[in-house]
Amino acid sequence: MKAKLEFNLPEDSVEFEMATNASYMHSVIWDMDQWLRGKIKHAPDDMSDDKYETYSECREMLIKLITENNINLDI
Repeated sequence: MKAKLEFNLPEDSVEFEMATNASYMHSVIWDMDQWLRGKIKHAPDDMSDDKYETYSECREMLIKLITENNINLDI
């Protein structure tokens, strides 16, 4: 099975850039999720509750957006 994407350039340049950069976007989302996870999991004892809660809320929102948009980070 093959799939082929065609773009009329330069008219479709935005769509072309999005399609060709999707793997980079995936990596950015993955890296951000892992960074937030690390901040939460390995929080130092002197981290303020407000800062910890902010990291937690940011990760929860990121996961919510990932889920709502059917993004699979396991690929």
